[in-house]
Amino acid sequence: MTDSIMSKAATMEIPINSNGDTGTLPEDDSLEQAAQLQWNLDEKVGSSRGTRDLQQVMVSGPNLNETSIVSGGYGGTAEGIIPTSSIKGPAVRYNAEFNKRIPVTGLGSNMHHSSSSSSMTAEQTTRGVAVEKLETVKKWGLNTYKCTKQMISERFGRGSRTVDLELEAQIEVLRDTKRKYENVLRLARALTNHFYNMVQTQHALGDTFAELSQKSPELRDEFGYNSETQKLLCKNGETLLGAINFFVSSINTLVNKTMEDTLMTIKMYENARLEFDAYRADLEELSMGPRDAVAMARIDTAQQQYHVHKEKYERLRSDVTIKLKFLEENKVKVMHKQLLLFHNAISAYFAGNQQQLEETLKQFNIKLRPPGADKPSWLEEQ
Repeated sequence: MTDSIMSKAATMEIPINSNGDTGTLPEDDSLEQAAQLQWNLDEKVGSSRGTRDLQQVMVSGPNLNETSIVSGGYGGTAEGIIPTSSIKGPAVRYNAEFNKRIPVTGLGSNMHHSSSSSSMTAEQTTRGVAVEKLETVKKWGLNTYKCTKQMISERFGRGSRTVDLELEAQIEVLRDTKRKYENVLRLARALTNHFYNMVQTQHALGDTFAELSQKSPELRDEFGYNSETQKLLCKNGETLLGAINFFVSSINTLVNKTMEDTLMTIKMYENARLEFDAYRADLEELSMGPRDAVAMARIDTAQQQYHVHKEKYERLRSDVTIKLKFLEENKVKVMHKQLLLFHNAISAYFAGNQQQLEETLKQFNIKLRPPGADKPSWLEEQ
């Protein structure tokens, strides 16, 4: 019984302040009862050892490193005991029952672990991106090396190249046609500029004749006739300029958009052909070498690359063939309409047939801008 009382006294909660020293709390009746009971037992037994032990406990208290915090009160089971020797770190929580701070373990370590995990994840992501970029640069460099080697071999006649005679003949015709149409476009633009200057001169000349007609009574009729003639020519000239501008715009679209788009596909096709021949030559070179394990692995890789570039080459060759066919049909259709427009407009203007000139523009749905509409309005600019 003495041991159980001493155990209760030793496991009683010791208030702890922020510095770890013993604090001052209201007196506890259970402590006085335990002291009184112990004094009575000492008198009966006649020993002073228990008294000295109890006094030592009351004066010095238990060692803080060995103190246990009992969550269930005095006499609780061992399951609710938290050894204070395992408590580390500055984090604390408050116990509402005893109104004192209790250190909480694990918060600092969890935060440190979360920060470390985040930094490791970011580092792994950055490393993965860098490795991916490095692999891309490596593949690009290897592909460039093979294609350059193949190109040099073809230039010096040491390497073989895949040739599609019919397709290459069509490509050459297209390039020659584009050069000739570019020359037509350049001349049509020059004609437009010269004719525009002539129309502006006629307009200014008509205004001058009209002014002189007002200031020269003796030549009023002669100046008046010439003024009306120049104004009529200026009006017909503006109508013809509308037809020529439409012709120039259509030729420009055909040359710099439709033909250029087909030539871009042709350029992709030629690059694919060069890559295909480069990997084909690489496969042939490896096939002529030794047949050990390393060489066989390289041959398998080369075969895979060869089939990939072969499929790409055949797909682009088919695309070029289709685009050349549609381009030829579109070119005939567009040029038939534009050449007819150009001929009828020029003929009507120089024949002085104003009605036929206007009907030509209506036939091809060409709308002229009204006078003074060369510059867009403020709302149109917005």
